[in-house]
Amino acid sequence: MIRYIGQRVLQALAVLWAAFTISFIVLFLLPSDPVSLAVDSAGSGTPADAAAIAELQARYGLDQPVLVQYWHSLVGSVQGDFGLSIATGQPVTTAILDAVPSTLGLAATALVLAVVFGSAVAYTATYTQIAWLKNLLLALPPLGVAVPTFWVGLLLLQLFSFRLRWFPAFGDAGAASLVLPAVTLALPTGAVIAQVLATSMATTWKQPFVDVARAKGVSRLRVQTRHVLRLSSIPAFTIAGVLVGTLLAGSVVVETVFSRAGVGRLTQTSVLAQDIPVVQGIVVLTSLVFVLVNLAVDLLYPLIDPRIVREYRPAQASAEPEKAHV
Repeated sequence: MIRYIGQRVLQALAVLWAAFTISFIVLFLLPSDPVSLAVDSAGSGTPADAAAIAELQARYGLDQPVLVQYWHSLVGSVQGDFGLSIATGQPVTTAILDAVPSTLGLAATALVLAVVFGSAVAYTATYTQIAWLKNLLLALPPLGVAVPTFWVGLLLLQLFSFRLRWFPAFGDAGAASLVLPAVTLALPTGAVIAQVLATSMATTWKQPFVDVARAKGVSRLRVQTRHVLRLSSIPAFTIAGVLVGTLLAGSVVVETVFSRAGVGRLTQTSVLAQDIPVVQGIVVLTSLVFVLVNLAVDLLYPLIDPRIVREYRPAQASAEPEKAHV
């Protein structure tokens, strides 16, 4: 078990380092100069003073060799210090921490809705023996994945905000303002959960142990709940990291459509301003969340299926030496 955990932790650290390095290389290769963009923030096109640009580049360390910039950024990231925002001068860590609570509340609400919706659809579709209901439920996940997130958000805004006036259209004041963004963000995620879980449960129902349990008189509901659902949940756990990435990427669109403050809006404004320290900090933050979720999933695997850790145990020596032939 210790070997299994150690390998997962090392893999998580390697993913974090790779995400930081790749994002640094991509941002360094961008053709435009972030300092020039910050100086000409009004977009007037007037050439900025070269001395002022050189002073700002020295302040943010952009005049140093690229390897020195990489090393200082890597050491600072390990210590939780991503420097100052080029656009605002605010510490990057403070800017991100100010935006995290709003996005965290939105993502957590959307994740709960997605798990409930996806699990309910998959469970009902694989349990029911009514053909038309099964086909209807199994058709919902592909539809939920195919529909664009921004289109769903605009549709919900038009119906529930502008026509029925049940929920506020914009802003992030109060729980009511969280409903439409959370539903918009939950639909594609819940559709993926439903599709993966329904496919896995349909496969598990064909396993021999299910026939044995049914032959012993175990009810269909008990087999579905206590055996099929438990074994079929492993593939759904496996894609948890992908779902977290989907939620974080979708928050950029959703927070823009609903004019909500958060990491998504911060990402959008930082990319437009080419604010490298802020973008780098957001990349590291999202990578850290991705890694922690996947690490938690890996640590939960042995609790669901103890056979997973057996392959990490050292091979046992042969119990008996080979007997000599007489």
